[in-house]
Amino acid sequence: MATFVLVHGAWHGAWCWRHVASLLRDRGHDVLAPDLPGHGDDPADLAAQSLENYASRIQDIVRGCRGAVVLVGHSLGGLVISAAAEALPERIRRLVYVTGFLPRDGDSLVRICSVDPGNPLNAASVRTPDGKCVTVDPERLRELFFADCPGEDFALASARLGPEPIAVMFQTVHVTPSRFGRVPRAYIHCSRDVALPLFVQEQMVAASPCQTVLTLPTGHSPFFAAPERLAGMLDSLA
Repeated sequence: MATFVLVHGAWHGAWCWRHVASLLRDRGHDVLAPDLPGHGDDPADLAAQSLENYASRIQDIVRGCRGAVVLVGHSLGGLVISAAAEALPERIRRLVYVTGFLPRDGDSLVRICSVDPGNPLNAASVRTPDGKCVTVDPERLRELFFADCPGEDFALASARLGPEPIAVMFQTVHVTPSRFGRVPRAYIHCSRDVALPLFVQEQMVAASPCQTVLTLPTGHSPFFAAPERLAGMLDSLA
């Protein structure tokens, strides 16, 4: 059995892992699904957050676990787990990217996304009044993130999605072959993803090969669209 740390992506919180966390626990695993600073139920000032703060939160959680963990990152969470692996490679059994951002050294979310300038998420992004954060047009949420998800889960997400600091999306990740590079990696493609299209996922894996590559026929939110299949894949990677 393994200890999983599930890291959510931009705009989300720990709530998005509720089905998968329960299914993994049913299989005998220990599961932690934290809120990143300023997200979900975390009270930190969201506009003041950075990618470094996100990674520090996960590093603290990993240090508190017994033994090495399986670190899972969805979407932006892929950058977070990569930074955590660079800091604590000896404490991580495996990195798993669930339609996640898999960086090369010096990459940022914005740089990776630059290969897809016509992505509809660009037009659906709305700045908050203070100009420090961005939200997603609620009229576009379903098509971008949750097209294949049950109505109950879409309702939860619509109520709980929050802003994301713009600065985080421009901040770079530093990874090296001797630290990040020595941690085994797996990638779970989501072949119908609109927000992070399959061709972008495949480009990242081509640039930073993973030992295991799996595919789910879902959109951007497999934790709602196919939680049993996602949990089964994670179990197989433990």
